[in-house]
Amino acid sequence: MTYALLAIPFLLASIGIGWGAAVLARRWDPTAKVSVAAVGIALAVLIVLTAVFDNVIIGVGLVDYDEATLMGVMVGVAPIEDFAYSIAAALMLPGVWVMLRAWRGRSAA
Repeated sequence: MTYALLAIPFLLASIGIGWGAAVLARRWDPTAKVSVAAVGIALAVLIVLTAVFDNVIIGVGLVDYDEATLMGVMVGVAPIEDFAYSIAAALMLPGVWVMLRAWRGRSAA
């Protein structure tokens, strides 16, 4: 199994959970919303931090990958597959956060 195939379910789940949570939050609280700009900024920051720190930990030898399981696209010495988890977090967490805030507001009412 390749790292890309391993990452695909996480990406799909994060898109589904993030989108579903945002939709559910709007049903519970019509004023609830996810800021696309905030998600974009968070995504950009996470990608930059992933690029920097992955290159450091791979460069100094703390982490190593089997070349046969990589797609071959690299950012420095970091494989592109490493970015999937940062992208998943940036897509899922805002939707879940909005849903939990709406649910808390709904249960308090």
